[in-house]
Amino acid sequence: MVKRGVFIGRFQPIHKGHIKAIKEILKQVDELIIVIGSAQCSHSFSNPFTAGERITFVKKALDENNIDPNRYYLIPVPDTNDNRIWVAHLVSLTPSFQIVFSNNPLVRRLLTESGFKIGEVKLFERKKYTATLIRTAIIEGKPWEESVPSSVAEFIKDIGGVERIKAIGETKLKL
Repeated sequence: MVKRGVFIGRFQPIHKGHIKAIKEILKQVDELIIVIGSAQCSHSFSNPFTAGERITFVKKALDENNIDPNRYYLIPVPDTNDNRIWVAHLVSLTPSFQIVFSNNPLVRRLLTESGFKIGEVKLFERKKYTATLIRTAIIEGKPWEESVPSSVAEFIKDIGGVERIKAIGETKLKL
């Protein structure tokens, strides 16, 4: 039987910490379902990229890091905004899995209560690798490219992501 795990994130954007976590998780499972969470969200400070953009740059980042595409699935999952049904929603949108990798306390609680095994996810250089810090650096015109795989930095620039995040940041500051 294939041991399959789930790793849930918004990946706004994916960064080198995510990649290290994925590599570690893949040492524990045969296949990994990478859930692109909050898939319905885009064009806000917390969620500037669309689900399609995130799928694209997650795939680019995994390719750049020589992660075998036969070992993972990329699945967008929109929020339900109702914790009572969230696990059933997740299960209905993904292949079956046995273990969940998340450091989010609510996600861990909901899945534990539903009988799923929870795996540990090491946070790598958390003070350096967070999507919030990356988005803030973009708004402030500070270096950010070294925090993400080079293919992701290139893609973000190609789609006008830097300008989008700066415009969102200006709007946020005016409110």
